[in-house]
Amino acid sequence: MVLKPGRVLISLLVGLSLGANAAPAKPPTPNAAAEQLDRLFAADSRAQQALDPLGALARGEAVPHNLLVQTFTPTLAAQQRAVTEHALVQLATIDRQALDNPHRLSYDVFAQMLAAQHAMLAPSAQALLGVQPFNHFMGFPVEFPQMAATSEGGTLRSTAQIEARLDLERTLPVMIDNAIDRFREGIASGVVEPQLTVTNMIAQIDAIIARPPHQSLFMVPVRHIPRKTLPAARHRLEHAFAAASTEAVYPAYARLRAFLADEYLPAARVSVGLSALPGGASLYRLLVRQETTLDLDPDVVHRTGLAEVERIQHAMRQVEAELGYDLPLHAFFDVIRTDPRFHPTSAAQLGRGFRTVGEQVAQLAPHYFLHVPRTPLSIEPYPAYRARFEAGGSYSEGLPDGSRPGVFWYNTYDWQHRFLTGLTTLYLHEGAPGHHFQISLAQENEALPDFQRFGGNAAYVEGWALYAETLGYDMGLYRDPAQHWGTLDDEMLRAMRLVVDTGLHTRGWSRDQAIAYMLDNSGIGRIDAAAEVDRYIANPGQALAYKIGALTIQRLRDEAGAALGARFDLRAFHDQVLNSGALPLAVLEAKIRQWIADQALANASAINARVLAKP
Repeated sequence: MVLKPGRVLISLLVGLSLGANAAPAKPPTPNAAAEQLDRLFAADSRAQQALDPLGALARGEAVPHNLLVQTFTPTLAAQQRAVTEHALVQLATIDRQALDNPHRLSYDVFAQMLAAQHAMLAPSAQALLGVQPFNHFMGFPVEFPQMAATSEGGTLRSTAQIEARLDLERTLPVMIDNAIDRFREGIASGVVEPQLTVTNMIAQIDAIIARPPHQSLFMVPVRHIPRKTLPAARHRLEHAFAAASTEAVYPAYARLRAFLADEYLPAARVSVGLSALPGGASLYRLLVRQETTLDLDPDVVHRTGLAEVERIQHAMRQVEAELGYDLPLHAFFDVIRTDPRFHPTSAAQLGRGFRTVGEQVAQLAPHYFLHVPRTPLSIEPYPAYRARFEAGGSYSEGLPDGSRPGVFWYNTYDWQHRFLTGLTTLYLHEGAPGHHFQISLAQENEALPDFQRFGGNAAYVEGWALYAETLGYDMGLYRDPAQHWGTLDDEMLRAMRLVVDTGLHTRGWSRDQAIAYMLDNSGIGRIDAAAEVDRYIANPGQALAYKIGALTIQRLRDEAGAALGARFDLRAFHDQVLNSGALPLAVLEAKIRQWIADQALANASAINARVLAKP
């Protein structure tokens, strides 16, 4: 039985009311407190998932029609806010000190997660965020075809699941119209996207609807109709999907495109930074906290970025010499951009290169990790309709049961200007042991509550992936100076993000100014630099998470190494970082420092025992 979102919400609020009127309970025992917390986790997970249509679609789940039609509406946001407020009240009734250590950790993660959700769902925040429901980077119109297709077939195994996917496609017009209504609210309040992102959205839609409907991703479910389906039923489904594509999906995309081009683009802003919006400065601070889990001063972040850029440039000069050059860095950047030996001779060469790195990492991983994922990892090029608007690579998570693999996507668009130097570091970040290890190990750990298994924050997720790039040094993968250059260039990208993101959104930088800074301080190609800057414009604050998270993890590794000396076990450290799911950085720091203290105490006890055992 699928509970309707409204009924779930009412049940939770009734429970809150009853709890408020109940007689005071006796202080819970440790077991009782843990059980109370587990019940809250389970109830909140059900309530949150019942109000998360896009999350359910991304997980390949069927979504009730009455929830789909609330996508992008203020009503849905209000229901989500009420559920979050209820959970905060319930959490306050649980004695944290009565919990065992794993439950205390989960308590702390849950508390920070709820506080962040509540801040993002506040009416003041939604007045700015809700009226910008998507853009070219966080793009529902681009993600929806993959959601509808599920070309791996892992979530389309029965006729009922095929029917649910058909209902999804038929409901798309309502979802699109809801988004258009929110965009119009933004026009009225003066909170609109930059012209740049609107133009990109229009181009993305053009690429999607350029395909004939019968060749589109929306027809992919037809290929997964179970073989045992009777011919008449098969014919009905095939006809129904064709009708949904031509009569619902494509007209909805055409209507969205017309709105964006004819109504929204003329109202969009020329400026690219949040500081140009009413309330933009406070919104940026909120987004920075959301993405980094820390309350950071943008000016401090900017200065940290400048210092990191200087440090990495010093290392670059050393590697440049190893490659046989003695040029000013900005001149050597041009060599990297133009010398054919640093670029592929075909798209296929990129694929072969990534697969070679993948094989090396698979052999070496057991030396650096106590556990490796069961979920397989596939290496695939981006579909053509996505490639132009994507970065050099990304990761799509698999399903916990292994029916859908994780996917490392690499970009072959304009392959002549891609870099061979970045193969290793990109795979380590987006594939293994980066996103694939972190996400898959969490999903596979059924002992964790759902919000730790499947949730996360950008600072931990992206911070781990950037830290994973540095494991190429430990693994010996950067002995090749070209690959060493590639990882420094990618690290430089993350350092520049601290400078550029804050520059765009707090210091009035223009798009051209941001691109020029990146070209002057790294070997990034112009196309990639423009794509990166457009991403920071569309998704403020997110780009800060990488370096902030990686600096935190590296600092904790250094602290553990200094404290434990020869007894420091890198595999055990990685296990501690990964075995609790994605943690807010302050919670991760507290956990690792407690682990360091426990390890030091155990070592001291072992030494004392040996001393006492001597005759």
